[in-house]
Formats: sequence, C-alpha cells, structure tokens
Amino acid sequence: MKRRLLLLTLPSLLLTQTALAQTTKPASAKPKTVTTTTWSGNPIFPGWYADPEAVVFGKTYWVYPTYSAPFDEQVFLDAFSSPDLVHWTKHPRIIDTARVTWARRAMWAPSVIRNGGKYFLFFGANDVHEGETGGIGVAVADRPQGPFKDYLGKPLIGNIHNGAQPIDQFVFQDTDGQYYMLYGGWSHCNIARLKPDFTGFLPFPDGSTFREITPQNYVEGPFMFRRDGKYYFMWSEGGWTGPDYSVAYAVADSPLGPWQRAGRILQQDPAVATGAGHHSVVQGPGKDTWYIVYHRRPLTETDQNHRITCIDRMYFDTQGRILPVKITKEGVAKQGF
Repeated sequence: MKRRLLLLTLPSLLLTQTALAQTTKPASAKPKTVTTTTWSGNPIFPGWYADPEAVVFGKTYWVYPTYSAPFDEQVFLDAFSSPDLVHWTKHPRIIDTARVTWARRAMWAPSVIRNGGKYFLFFGANDVHEGETGGIGVAVADRPQGPFKDYLGKPLIGNIHNGAQPIDQFVFQDTDGQYYMLYGGWSHCNIARLKPDFTGFLPFPDGSTFREITPQNYVEGPFMFRRDGKYYFMWSEGGWTGPDYSVAYAVADSPLGPWQRAGRILQQDPAVATGAGHHSVVQGPGKDTWYIVYHRRPLTETDQNHRITCIDRMYFDTQGRILPVKITKEGVAKQGF
C-alpha cells in the first residue's frame, strides 16, 4: 500500500516542484529577443575614400573608390569586396603608378567592367590639362581584385574634347552589347562608343567620336543605369570641396539622351554629413532593390580630402522618378545572394 501511495502522489510532487521553480525564477532570466538583421553602418569601411563605383561580380559586391588624399599621394587604388553589403574585405593596391608608366599621380574614380572573361579597370590619372600627359587609362586583370596591369601603355583618352577634362569615366553596356563611356570634368560630359576590345572608340554615324551630352548644372561624376526600359543618367553638381556637393539625374529613352534635368536626389544633411556626391548605383540581385554608394564628409571634418564611402537605399515612385535619398548613419540591411 505504501508503494502504491508513493506512485500516486509523484505527479503531484513534480507539478509542485515545477510551480515552485517558476515562482522563484529570477527577473534577469526574461526571454531574450533575437535580432537577425545586421546593418552596414556608414562609412561601410574605414579610411578616407571617395568617388566609389559599386558593381556585382558573381555573388560578390565590389566597391572601387579613389584614395582620398592630396593629388601627389594618389598613386594607387584599393578595392573592397563583400558577400552581403555588411562585411567588407580590403584588397590593397590593385594597381599603382609603378605599373602605369605614363601615370604619376591623381589616380581617380575607377570604373570596372567584365568583358570576355577579363576585368577592365578604367581610371583617370595626372589631373591632366591641355598639352600635358595623362587622362583616362585602362588596365586589365584576370580577377576583380587584380593585380591590374596597363592595357595600352598610353592613355585611352589623352586630349580635351568638347571642353571636358578626361576624368571621371564610367563604362556602361547597353542591352545590344554596345559599350559606352561617359566621362568629363570642367562642367562638360561626353559619351563615346568603345570598341569591343576596349582599344579605342567607334565613330557615331555622323562621323563624330566624342558627343557632348552635358545636362543642366553638370559638373562631373557621370553614371548611367537602365530600369524598366528607361535610361537614367546621373551626375554630381556643386564643388567637391564644399558642403553643397550633390547628385542630380535625368531620364531618357536612349543612352544618348536628350537629357532634361529631373532634379536633385542626394545632398547634405546638416544632422548627418556634408558634401554627399560622386556616386554609383547597384541593384540587389534579382530584385527591384537599389542602393546608392557615394562619398560624403563627416560633420567634424574640414580637410577637403577627408571623405568617406557610404551606402543608402534608393527608391522610385510609381512613375519611375527617383525619390530624394535620405542619408543615414545606419546604412543598409544585410543583403546576400
């Protein structure tokens, strides 16, 4: 009888112990909220970097910026790669002036594109003026992280055409396979058709090679992308050393325009940073998700070369117009492939 009584009362005993444990559970043991979202933060990587071009190769995001320093110290380019826009790996000195015999300083605004299994890096060098050696060069590598070597042994564009300083080049491939180069400083922008092997240019039907497409308020930093059958041409306005540096855009049915300024979409926020400009745009894989990668100057900085590379979301309205970008300290959420 005693054994049977013990068995009958054991469940009650266990319940009593459980209830006692629950009532004596310390307050510090509250359920924890698990957060899986990770944010990039701004800047997305340390160091003074400007003029970033963002691009996707395979399942990796890449950013190729200018090393932001005095012109004579700009003798190399670094690159950064990420699987998710949050964790970045630095690839130092993917090219330098030791590998480009005609370049000596002011290596600016790299633009990288894949063609025929090779990676081609276009860059400006020497801050060239009329009669000087320098301009826009091109280098080649087997991998997006280089090392890159000079492709032509001379500038691809070494002269002034239509008043445009040969800097700030961007290479865009249209849906028909044609490669275009947009470039130009000194408030002039040209577009030209690249040969398939990037050794030179193809003339337009009218016989011209460099066609000016300068829109209202253009200063430098051209960029182009295509969305829903429309071409978006973007550029920087204002002075790169000042707080009013900004980005505007236009939309057309052809990469040749005509371009009518639609408005400004990126600019300073006195609560966050100044001098927000010279950007690029990258699309999230397989989605209508867009990011703008740009440089800006921290509020506490007065040195013109103290610029950092940042990223924020870019949105469109139902008519395809780009909405003003809110620059943030948080950056963007983790985005994999």
